[in-house]
Amino acid sequence: MPKTTVQDFLKKKAEGRKITMLTAYDYPFAQIADEAGMDAVLVGDSLGVVVQGLENTLPVSMNEMIYHTKMVSRAVKNALVIGDMPFMSYQASIEDTLRNAGRFLKEGGAAAIKIEGGSEIADRIGAMTRSDIPVMAHIGLTPQSIHRMGGYKVQGKGKSAAKKLIEEARIVEDAGAFSVVLEGIPLSLAKEITMALSIPTIGIGAGPHCDGQVLVLHDLLGLFDRFVPKFIKRYANLKQDAVSAILAYKKDVEDGIFPSEEQSFK
Repeated sequence: MPKTTVQDFLKKKAEGRKITMLTAYDYPFAQIADEAGMDAVLVGDSLGVVVQGLENTLPVSMNEMIYHTKMVSRAVKNALVIGDMPFMSYQASIEDTLRNAGRFLKEGGAAAIKIEGGSEIADRIGAMTRSDIPVMAHIGLTPQSIHRMGGYKVQGKGKSAAKKLIEEARIVEDAGAFSVVLEGIPLSLAKEITMALSIPTIGIGAGPHCDGQVLVLHDLLGLFDRFVPKFIKRYANLKQDAVSAILAYKKDVEDGIFPSEEQSFK
């Protein structure tokens, strides 16, 4: 199976084929996602919440993102690896943006980056694409903007808000993004944006009409249950499976059943 590239994203959009994407933050889960045939694996700054136990993504650092991206890149053979630009890695200047985005490719082994924002970072998207750093944009509910938005709230409700998001989508496309994540927006608006753009849209909480979908792996597998957004569909309950397995191990040890001679050397 050949390595997925940004050109494959554009080809799938043109051919009407859906794009599949998951987050991963370490070698074992990245390997699983890749072997399952994901088109892309995103090393999301969501690791701050689902791996580090933080309340939001804001404290995640560039060094932490590079650390996790390296692990994912070692595991992935076919999927497109995308590194997520953390808070304050790009807001201050274009120079900061290029330096930090370049680290994902040079040190992390990623093939592209994702960045939150629209018109306010169009110059950053342009600078990165001119420097041969493929960019996935991210508009709508942008988790790094939770304080401005007043929490994790659906965006694009109402005519003026919807019109602004359509404009933002066109701006990031014109700036050079090869795709755009649409998060937490009404499904009718996501459909309108998807039809208006020549680049693929990747939805998360944006309904079925996007060109592709992304979920946080820990949500999909039932490993994270501190809160469960409406748009999550659990395909497994691995947390409960793990607790059950560990309880069985604990009982076997306490009852003297494990280890048996079968697990011992002679």
